[in-house]
Amino acid sequence: MTDRSDLIALLDRLPKARVLCVGDIMLDRFVHGRVERISPEAPIPVLRIEREAAMLGGGGNVARNLDAMGARATFVSAIGDDDAGREVRALFSALSGTKIELVIDPARQTAIKIRYLAGNQQMLRADRETTDDVSAATAEAMLAGARAALADCGVVVASDYGKGALGNGVVAALIAAARDAGRPVIVDPKGSDYSRYRGASLLTPNRKELGEASRRPTGNDTEIVAAARHIIASCGVGAVLATRSRDGMTLVTADGVVTHLPTEAREVFDVSGAGDTVVATLAAALAAGAPLERAAAIANVAAGIVVGKVGTAVAHPEEVAAALRRSDVSDANDKVMALSPALDRIDRWRRQGFRVGFTNGCFDVLHPGHVTLMAKARAACDRLIVGLNADASVKRLKGPSRPLQTQAARATVLASLGSVDMVVIFDEDTPLNLIAAIRPDVLVKGADYRVDEVVGADIVQAGGGRVMLVDLEAGHSTTATIARMRG
Repeated sequence: MTDRSDLIALLDRLPKARVLCVGDIMLDRFVHGRVERISPEAPIPVLRIEREAAMLGGGGNVARNLDAMGARATFVSAIGDDDAGREVRALFSALSGTKIELVIDPARQTAIKIRYLAGNQQMLRADRETTDDVSAATAEAMLAGARAALADCGVVVASDYGKGALGNGVVAALIAAARDAGRPVIVDPKGSDYSRYRGASLLTPNRKELGEASRRPTGNDTEIVAAARHIIASCGVGAVLATRSRDGMTLVTADGVVTHLPTEAREVFDVSGAGDTVVATLAAALAAGAPLERAAAIANVAAGIVVGKVGTAVAHPEEVAAALRRSDVSDANDKVMALSPALDRIDRWRRQGFRVGFTNGCFDVLHPGHVTLMAKARAACDRLIVGLNADASVKRLKGPSRPLQTQAARATVLASLGSVDMVVIFDEDTPLNLIAAIRPDVLVKGADYRVDEVVGADIVQAGGGRVMLVDLEAGHSTTATIARMRG
């Protein structure tokens, strides 16, 4: 069994990983709303649209996951000369560690998947796409971009969604070029003919895909191993990592090694995109120098995180590290989060219908007044977030002798309170930027403030939220407590 401390150490090496990803790109669009009536024109629900969002899909989601893990990637694909293609480019620009080589083919449409959702229930999906193989000219342009990037990458990912980007000989030529350069190739496969991936180092089918490609049952461990061995032998690949949703993953290699990885998920909300997370984490770990078994173990943990989120999501290193530590420490540490994974969790809370509350402070010496504030704040919401001033911020605000406790110690104490659901440390003197990112439904401060003095009150009220001033316990203050201690 892989030592979890080794996996945590591996996370620190992921920013050094360089990955080349070649494959299909899609624009995933989500239209959210509410259904309150049936149309008078036909017996169908009327969706009252409230918001829309778009994100990178297909191989683009692999790039999103690589970026979230801190790895650097080069992404090569083909898009159409259309608005969707330009939107794809704009979304890639938000991935600071990703370089793109997108070949424009005027004869193709950039693939779009539009999902219409009422609450968390998907009502309809509408696709617009070209699924024919890319032209010979486009294939050669893509391969030129991929070959140029090979020298600066440690692992190659072929992300096949059956939309044609890996057709017309692209995947075979890519695998051959990678092998010549001594680079392992991970393929997220599509279809039932895996012989087209001959020479690849690893295939990552899910249970259903493995059964269809091998034409063998995959109902239990023994059947999955037999199906994977058949693919390895008949298709000439180095290994198969079969993802099994709630049952974890199974790794089978050509030299006979079999590793069953039980699921790391605490709860499963949505498995969409989990395969992309597995591929991205595997690639980043291998590129960082991890052996295959360890890379698979850390990918399994990352998959357990994303299936606990709603929608196509990503896993962040902080979340993976917290999950790896979970067997050794209390769940309090799981509450202390950086902003990016915090926003993912907050989005999940909101999709579940929870009202989010927020309060903040230095909390250098936790006293009964603080405990009362947290309890009253938590009673006004379903999930309470505490913004905690970082050490440098406290020093600027309180003087060079403060804080008495480090931000890590203060965060751990706060997270141990049952009334606190999340702690986010911020570096600025005020939590304004944090409040703007979170946009809480309830903003809580002590009654020694007026509403117009509360930082972020205007943001919360403009978003339909409310500001709540809580009466504080008399006779308690951090400054007075410290003075008594020093006296």
